[in-house]
Amino acid sequence: MAEPLKTGQADVPQHAPAGHPAVARGKVGVLLVNLGTPDGTDYWSMRRYLSEFLSDRRVIELNPLLWQPILQGPILTFRPSKSGAAYKKVWMEEGSPLLVYTRRQAEKLAARIGSDELLVDFAMTYGNPSIASKIERLKDEGCDRIAIVALYPQYSATTTASVHDRAFAALSKLRWQPAVRTTPPFFDKPAYVEALAASISEHLAGLDFTPDRVLMSYHGIPKAYFDKGDPYHCHCQKTTRLVAEKLGWSDGYAMTTFQSRFGPQEWLQPYTDKTLEALPGEGVKKLAVVSPAFISDCLETLEELAILGREQFTEAGGTHYSVVPCLNDSERAVDVIETVVKRELAGWVAD
Repeated sequence: MAEPLKTGQADVPQHAPAGHPAVARGKVGVLLVNLGTPDGTDYWSMRRYLSEFLSDRRVIELNPLLWQPILQGPILTFRPSKSGAAYKKVWMEEGSPLLVYTRRQAEKLAARIGSDELLVDFAMTYGNPSIASKIERLKDEGCDRIAIVALYPQYSATTTASVHDRAFAALSKLRWQPAVRTTPPFFDKPAYVEALAASISEHLAGLDFTPDRVLMSYHGIPKAYFDKGDPYHCHCQKTTRLVAEKLGWSDGYAMTTFQSRFGPQEWLQPYTDKTLEALPGEGVKKLAVVSPAFISDCLETLEELAILGREQFTEAGGTHYSVVPCLNDSERAVDVIETVVKRELAGWVAD
């Protein structure tokens, strides 16, 4: 009897035709996925990215026959330049912050748990590197099992489901598909709550003022999506409650708000920008802002909150303002991701 192949070794059927390519198998892949990023801040890079992002039916649920003429016409004529200018304010030497931090998270996780038999990589839902290209790469390198890890603490169809949709769309084009697992949200998992609470506590301790309130600002979604059953709003509210309990804050000290609305329809409220404008008039002059929906800093945290949010708050009469950095590529962030990944790899990889 022929000796069985070792894990990860190339496997060729015994009766394969001459010249049949070797198929590597037996390895496990971990693919970390975040939202996405343009390739650059120029007009055409921004236009390609925004077109892909805003064409996703999970993000914009309007009938494409109605939506695409609006998107490809006025929106993508003017919005790329505006968005590009915003990205220029936060662009890092290695690329956009979201790309840089997600890459670093994957590298650090690989250094912790990776091996010849366990490969760790990252992808973006929109832009590059794509989910499809990374699934293909992991498969070609011998992964017959892949864990898809959406890096969103709270679940929403607009984010987590989009990751899964693209992963399964990529699988649908493969003749030999790897087995795939997807990870559930981790907004209420102790590892995440403790890491977020510790990060906030450390940041507040380093300030030269004591905040009157703490604003927990989450990316918004249209209210209609919540009405249809998206659990995101509930996950955000619970995140705020769990963090406040962990830090021993009194009721009402932490506020939950929602940012980044787009278009004329109603989104989840209260709105972050309107709240920033109103708080000084209510006696809240000193404010700290946290972004619990983002595990990595990005345009929405570095430009919308840290720059525009500060301007809105101070122009309304606020005197002190500070934004708590996201977990980014800190050891705390990698601890959280490692906890999520190891739970999903149970049965695939020995402890």
